[in-house]
Amino acid sequence: MRLVYDESGDAPVEVGDVVHVRGIPYTILGIREPHKPSSTGRVICQSMTEEKWLTEWFPNVIGAKWIEREDQKYKCGEVGCSVCDDMDY
Repeated sequence: MRLVYDESGDAPVEVGDVVHVRGIPYTILGIREPHKPSSTGRVICQSMTEEKWLTEWFPNVIGAKWIEREDQKYKCGEVGCSVCDDMDY
């Protein structure tokens, strides 16, 4: 299972990356993998502003998604199907 940025499709999300949410830059401090098939996991970030806000978001907030998940079965019955991964259902 890998967390990647939506735009690139396969660029990994890594600790230390800088992301922007609502125009504010944040540094990724940690990544928590999903703990069950229905979970999305979390991304822990700290703002690069004077306040240094510590936040925890769903991956889609920073434009990321999990791929190659082995804990989910898809409609086709395959585990980690790349076709079903792109479908909305």
